[in-house]
Amino acid sequence: MLLTKERRPAFRSVEGWARLVLLEAGAIRECEEHGWARVLGDPHAHERAILAARHDPPPGVSPDGALAVIEDVLLSIGDTCPECETYLSRWLASPEAGSYLPTLVAFATA
Repeated sequence: MLLTKERRPAFRSVEGWARLVLLEAGAIRECEEHGWARVLGDPHAHERAILAARHDPPPGVSPDGALAVIEDVLLSIGDTCPECETYLSRWLASPEAGSYLPTLVAFATA
Protein backbone atom coordinates (compact mmCIF):
# COMPACT_ATOMS: atom_id res chain seq x y z
CA MET A 1 0.00 0.00 0.00
CA LEU A 2 1.35 3.38 -1.01
CA LEU A 3 1.41 5.94 1.75
CA THR A 4 1.72 9.60 0.91
CA LYS A 5 2.40 12.43 3.24
CA GLU A 6 0.63 15.72 2.96
CA ARG A 7 3.09 18.22 1.59
CA ARG A 8 4.00 21.04 3.96
CA PRO A 9 3.96 24.58 2.63
CA ALA A 10 7.26 26.32 1.93
CA PHE A 11 6.62 28.71 4.84
CA ARG A 12 6.08 27.95 8.51
CA SER A 13 4.15 31.04 9.57
CA VAL A 14 1.85 33.59 8.01
CA GLU A 15 4.62 36.17 8.39
CA GLY A 16 6.96 33.87 6.46
CA TRP A 17 4.34 33.61 3.73
CA ALA A 18 4.07 37.42 3.62
CA ARG A 19 7.86 37.79 3.30
CA LEU A 20 7.84 35.28 0.45
CA VAL A 21 5.05 37.17 -1.36
CA LEU A 22 6.85 40.51 -0.88
CA LEU A 23 10.13 39.01 -2.10
CA GLU A 24 8.53 37.46 -5.19
CA ALA A 25 6.70 40.71 -5.99
CA GLY A 26 9.96 42.67 -5.75
CA ALA A 27 8.77 44.84 -2.86
CA ILE A 28 11.65 43.75 -0.61
CA ARG A 29 15.17 42.52 -1.22
CA GLU A 30 17.76 40.86 0.98
CA CYS A 31 21.02 42.67 1.68
CA GLU A 32 23.61 40.79 -0.36
CA GLU A 33 26.19 41.05 2.39
CA HIS A 34 24.19 40.42 5.58
CA GLY A 35 20.84 38.90 4.55
CA TRP A 36 18.57 41.48 6.18
CA ALA A 37 15.37 42.31 4.28
CA ARG A 38 15.06 45.86 2.93
CA VAL A 39 11.99 47.64 1.56
CA LEU A 40 12.68 48.90 -1.96
CA GLY A 41 9.95 51.55 -2.05
CA ASP A 42 8.55 50.42 -5.41
CA PRO A 43 4.80 51.20 -5.39
CA HIS A 44 4.16 48.84 -8.31
CA ALA A 45 5.82 45.94 -6.49
CA HIS A 46 3.81 46.79 -3.37
CA GLU A 47 0.62 46.68 -5.44
CA ARG A 48 1.62 43.32 -6.97
CA ALA A 49 2.14 41.90 -3.47
CA ILE A 50 -1.29 43.16 -2.37
CA LEU A 51 -2.98 41.62 -5.41
CA ALA A 52 -1.17 38.32 -4.87
CA ALA A 53 -2.23 38.28 -1.20
CA ARG A 54 -5.87 38.92 -2.07
CA HIS A 55 -6.01 36.34 -4.86
CA ASP A 56 -4.02 33.57 -3.17
CA PRO A 57 -4.07 33.88 0.64
CA PRO A 58 -2.45 31.14 2.72
CA PRO A 59 -4.68 28.28 3.92
CA GLY A 60 -6.95 29.32 6.77
CA VAL A 61 -6.51 33.07 6.25
CA SER A 62 -9.09 35.35 4.66
CA PRO A 63 -8.06 37.71 1.84
CA ASP A 64 -8.47 40.69 4.19
CA GLY A 65 -6.38 38.94 6.84
CA ALA A 66 -3.69 38.18 4.27
CA LEU A 67 -3.63 41.83 3.24
CA ALA A 68 -3.27 42.89 6.89
CA VAL A 69 -0.32 40.51 7.36
CA ILE A 70 1.37 41.85 4.20
CA GLU A 71 1.02 45.41 5.50
CA ASP A 72 2.29 44.47 8.99
CA VAL A 73 5.35 42.70 7.61
CA LEU A 74 6.06 45.54 5.19
CA LEU A 75 5.89 48.07 8.03
CA SER A 76 8.22 45.94 10.18
CA ILE A 77 11.01 46.00 7.56
CA GLY A 78 13.21 49.05 7.13
CA ASP A 79 14.73 50.45 3.97
CA THR A 80 18.33 49.97 5.11
CA CYS A 81 20.30 47.02 6.43
CA PRO A 82 21.03 47.55 10.14
CA GLU A 83 24.46 45.93 9.83
CA CYS A 84 25.45 48.01 6.79
CA GLU A 85 24.29 51.13 8.62
CA THR A 86 26.38 50.18 11.69
CA TYR A 87 29.40 49.44 9.51
CA LEU A 88 29.07 52.80 7.73
CA SER A 89 28.73 54.76 10.98
CA ARG A 90 31.78 52.95 12.43
CA TRP A 91 33.77 53.67 9.28
CA LEU A 92 32.80 57.35 9.27
CA ALA A 93 33.98 57.62 12.89
CA SER A 94 37.32 56.02 12.07
CA PRO A 95 40.47 58.08 11.34
CA GLU A 96 40.82 56.61 7.83
CA ALA A 97 37.47 58.12 6.82
CA GLY A 98 38.90 61.62 7.33
CA SER A 99 40.93 61.43 4.15
CA TYR A 100 37.80 60.57 2.12
CA LEU A 101 35.45 63.18 3.61
CA PRO A 102 36.38 66.08 1.28
CA THR A 103 35.76 63.84 -1.73
CA LEU A 104 32.43 62.60 -0.30
CA VAL A 105 31.27 66.15 0.48
CA ALA A 106 32.22 67.37 -3.00
CA PHE A 107 30.42 64.42 -4.58
CA ALA A 108 27.27 64.92 -2.46
CA THR A 109 27.02 68.64 -3.26
CA ALA A 110 27.69 68.26 -6.99
